[in-house]
Amino acid sequence: MDDIISRRSVVKGIAAGVPLAAVLADPNLAHAVAQTLAPVSITAEGGRKVIGALAVPAETQALAVLVIHEWWGLNDQIKSVAAELATNGFLALAVDLFGGKVTTNADEAARLSRMVAANQPPAIDTLKSWIAWLKKNPRCDGHVATLGYCFGGGWSLNASLATPVDATVVYYGDVRKTAAALGALKGPVLMHYGLKDRYITTAMVEGFEAEARKAGKRVTIYAYDANHAFANPTGAAFPYVKDAADLAWKRTIAFLKANDT
Repeated sequence: MDDIISRRSVVKGIAAGVPLAAVLADPNLAHAVAQTLAPVSITAEGGRKVIGALAVPAETQALAVLVIHEWWGLNDQIKSVAAELATNGFLALAVDLFGGKVTTNADEAARLSRMVAANQPPAIDTLKSWIAWLKKNPRCDGHVATLGYCFGGGWSLNASLATPVDATVVYYGDVRKTAAALGALKGPVLMHYGLKDRYITTAMVEGFEAEARKAGKRVTIYAYDANHAFANPTGAAFPYVKDAADLAWKRTIAFLKANDT
């Protein structure tokens, strides 16, 4: 417990007054913030050991947010997002779906993503097990949300369909689901995507919205004048759009707070 409190103090000290984008854009600062998270591991329901990184807010109990990485793996960027969530009052757990593998190579990232897509039960088991762990964590107020980017955006939705959570946030993730599948959703969904995105297209998002409406589910979608991964200032393939990223983050924090009930 003392270690958690110490790490929490360091997170607060490093991140105080520093915008998330500034942290993410500076590899040294992102690494420093990432190191303040507490490494955690559990045995998933399927019997495998799974790992994550935990950021604890100044005050608990709090809504817990399960943070799911992009196709690069559980890197400093995603851990920094978890730390920023903690500074906003949430208990944040960044989870790993790649078995400890982290890459900066797009071909390797695509390979790792395909492996998860081809064998989904272990990933579902990992996410369900972590959500159950968060709900029982004494620092959690009993409410859990999921949040993911790109690869993790799709898996944020998958997690929420696999087990009940209070809210779901999707940043430009694959949301191709039928109304029948979306019937499992308990809480509302917030989605951010870029109008210039060739992967998460307007047609896909509108289809998701229509299927959610058929299922009677609450979905809020924001479109931005941006490309894919617009909220990631470390990406080389797509331009970071500060105004869009800042607005999406502001909306995300407000959404999470509104659904901590």
